[in-house]
Amino acid sequence: MTSRDWAPAMRLALLEARTALDTHDVPVGAVVVSDTGEVLGRGRNVREAQHDPTGHAEVVALRQAARALGGWRLQGCTLVVTLEPCTMCAGAAVLARVARVVFAAHDEKAGAVGSLWDVVRDRRLNHRPEVVAGVLAAESTALIEEFFSRHRR
Repeated sequence: MTSRDWAPAMRLALLEARTALDTHDVPVGAVVVSDTGEVLGRGRNVREAQHDPTGHAEVVALRQAARALGGWRLQGCTLVVTLEPCTMCAGAAVLARVARVVFAAHDEKAGAVGSLWDVVRDRRLNHRPEVVAGVLAAESTALIEEFFSRHRR
């Protein structure tokens, strides 16, 4: 699939990201999509809202998708996220056995899908999802930059 194919799912993830602004969380959103295109899980950052260090959008969406499927193996599913996953979230995607990780903006400070590390493509691991980067990157970057510009005043 091309980047254009993932734009509708990324728009859903961007909607999730915008809701994080209400709780002063960094606006990152994620959705997990089945191989048939059904949205199985949605998530946004909830670290501030729930005082949870693991409350990243990806983890929230993966948990919801696993509950929807009745099992932790998310084979055939795609994790779509507005920001390149961190080490924890990249590891969670590998452990969940997602088929692919699609993300919008690169995260040069904490990205673990190619920027600082490349957890998902590490040949030492038993599962390596496909990676699609840059889907609606400008929209995601603008949202994050707006958030941080307001918080650094």
